[in-house]
Amino acid sequence: MPAWMETLFALLALPQYGLSTLFVAAFISATLLPVGSEPVLFGLLKLNPDIFWAAMAVATAGNTLGGMLDWWMGYGAHRVADKYSHSHAHLKALDALERMGPKACLLAWLPIVGDPLCAVAGWLRLPFWPCVGYMLVGKFLRYLAMTTVLLWFFPQ
Repeated sequence: MPAWMETLFALLALPQYGLSTLFVAAFISATLLPVGSEPVLFGLLKLNPDIFWAAMAVATAGNTLGGMLDWWMGYGAHRVADKYSHSHAHLKALDALERMGPKACLLAWLPIVGDPLCAVAGWLRLPFWPCVGYMLVGKFLRYLAMTTVLLWFFPQ
């Protein structure tokens, strides 16, 4: 491995930089971009197992803030999307989300559909803070479960 890569990895592994890198990765992965933050979290915890709970908090915060951004993007896109989407499947999905309300955001942790779900919650103008609360719980439980399983299967 080139020396500059080793230096970069060593720098990112330091808790003060590793947590900020984790935050950025978690934030970006919660937007509609197809990026995963779990490998960053797992790698950071393999290098610094003593910061488990801090890493969980940072990953959850970054991912929840990304979900909040999705909500606001959906809120702003409401008028534009209403003009172009009136298919039966689309209307049926919206009806189901409206019935579930903010609790639907508990599923924000799901791959592929979770991030758009946050945007749809904003588009439907579901209450912001209850949606954020459910996003936070779902995302925290996902990080906790995935990281615990990975650390169990790949111990030191």
